[in-house]
Amino acid sequence: MTRKQRRLFMIFGALGTLGVAVGLILFALSDNIVFFYGPTELAEKAPHPGARLRIGGLVKPGSLEREAGQTVHFIVTDNKHDVAVTYTGLLPDLFREGQGVVTEGTLTGKETLRADSVLAKHDERYMPREVADALKKQGVWQEDGQAKPATQGAAAPLIR
Repeated sequence: MTRKQRRLFMIFGALGTLGVAVGLILFALSDNIVFFYGPTELAEKAPHPGARLRIGGLVKPGSLEREAGQTVHFIVTDNKHDVAVTYTGLLPDLFREGQGVVTEGTLTGKETLRADSVLAKHDERYMPREVADALKKQGVWQEDGQAKPATQGAAAPLIR
């Protein structure tokens, strides 16, 4: 074998080994690559109790119950399936019923989770205060938090 052939053989061998290693890693992590599961995905997947995972959805209206201390119980739903969550600690300021939430913790039953962290998600209509104030000054603010569409033929106002 010439030097060039040996070099190519070594390069292709290293790339093949790297490809196999990456494939094995991705296969081993296939269940953990998802950022969070929805309640329906959790019901379909049915992981074993004790599994550590993240569940995301909406806090079901009327489900929030507070115990003495900092323990709260609530239900995360996607309007098809529900997951009961128990959390002890301070809840985020944006946490409320009907709002998006991602909880991380340990599955204690088929559809129950003991969370050790709760992340509240704001809705897609979030707008920084400065932008909202600028829209109000320009007269294009609506009370639902959206800007009024520009009238046809008129130029849209600039936000500075």
